[in-house]
Amino acid sequence: MNYLFHLYLSGSDPEILTGNFMGDFVKGRLDDLSPPRLRLGVQLHRRIDSFARDAESFNRSRLRIAPHFGLYRGVLVDLFYDHFLALHWTRYAGDPLENYLARTRRLIEVRHTQLPERLREIVPLIFEELLPSYRDPDGVGRALTRMGRRIPRENPLASGGTELIRLYPELEGDFHEFLPAVQRFTDSFLA
Repeated sequence: MNYLFHLYLSGSDPEILTGNFMGDFVKGRLDDLSPPRLRLGVQLHRRIDSFARDAESFNRSRLRIAPHFGLYRGVLVDLFYDHFLALHWTRYAGDPLENYLARTRRLIEVRHTQLPERLREIVPLIFEELLPSYRDPDGVGRALTRMGRRIPRENPLASGGTELIRLYPELEGDFHEFLPAVQRFTDSFLA
């Protein structure tokens, strides 16, 4: 899903970064999850997702997407925002995206035993194929097609890339409004 967004918002602590990265793969209570900073990373992931659900700019993007996408509109916005972050990476981050991804992958792979098994298996796919492809709208379309195939029931995700193209300037504007707000929220949570 929106791996790049969560990684970017994690800061520099390797355990928080790893926990935030694995957030979609950890369900239920976190009482037994350790070390504590890894648990904090999963909590951060959940807080970011909650913040997005309530954010005006995120919801504006979600509601721009054609209604037939239904509940998948939020998934589309997640991926579209990863696209805009990848595209505008140098505006928001200090080093080139390729360097950041290589460094981040190393930090996560050192902690591979802490990752849920399902996530551990797809780390190479995420860092070698998905995240580098997000700069290009066609890469987002391919990711959505792949995601749609993994869902057992019929879904419209494979056609989601057309919504990115159709609504590009509006979604990009929403993204630039959302990112500073979620960054402030994240900084406050981690302080």
